[in-house]
Amino acid sequence: MRRILLCVFLLIASPLHAAERLNVVASFSILGDFVRNVGGDRVSVTTLVGPDSDVHVYTPAPSDAKRVAEAKLVIVNGLGLEGWLPRLVQSAGSKAQVVTASAGIAPLKLGSAADPHAWQSVPNARIYVTDIANALAASAPEDAEFFRAQAKAYLEKLETLDREVREVVGKVPPERRKVISTHDAFGYFAAEYGIQFIAPLGVSTETEPSARDIAAIIGQIKAARIPAVFLENISDDRLIRRIAAETGAKVGGTLISDGLTGEKGPAPTYIDMVRHNIKALTSALDH
Repeated sequence: MRRILLCVFLLIASPLHAAERLNVVASFSILGDFVRNVGGDRVSVTTLVGPDSDVHVYTPAPSDAKRVAEAKLVIVNGLGLEGWLPRLVQSAGSKAQVVTASAGIAPLKLGSAADPHAWQSVPNARIYVTDIANALAASAPEDAEFFRAQAKAYLEKLETLDREVREVVGKVPPERRKVISTHDAFGYFAAEYGIQFIAPLGVSTETEPSARDIAAIIGQIKAARIPAVFLENISDDRLIRRIAAETGAKVGGTLISDGLTGEKGPAPTYIDMVRHNIKALTSALDH
């Protein structure tokens, strides 16, 4: 009788345990993607800053405090990216462990501060994933082997991606590996892969460039023989056409820097984002 009761208890208990997934909150979409790849079906992941949203200027909603309060782990980028997050964790009264996924990365400077966009280097992304895997394994030791196996498989994909980027950039002559860009998010990418990102003269990312700004950019492109231009805050295509016509520089598409797109966009995952950017860059830099 005791054996029958034990069997019944085990049958009831096992599915219950399977349903107890580790509750993780990631600060923004790229970290959410890393957590999903490592955690698989053993974690429940919520992303505070969703797809197509800017983590730099995010304002937390009341529902975010509830999510953080219920989480066991909160995964953050660090390096000053989520200035709004410590107050959110405090106001939520959360007992969650806050994990900085960029721990172990040597930060570059962006002006006088640390550049937070460390994920733009694929070798750095591998550090993020390792940090996340270690945090998940420590938080749910019974699933540690699963997390390590998942991380190993994903790290191999990132290693392949890194080789792919180097191979593609290697086909572009060194003297052509420079672009003008209003983005300041590609410092780690530039340092890792040898493409130079040059800020356009006299242009603020907040305002549409004036005719004088455009003339300065044209002069800059000619003087430095820059083959490609990514100016994402110019909505007037006549100005874009003028830059292309007067300089011979190719005008690139959109570079994705601070978050993933929705499922139907060009970069719903981190690997998709890197492939999208490298394709946009190299197609603009090719002869």
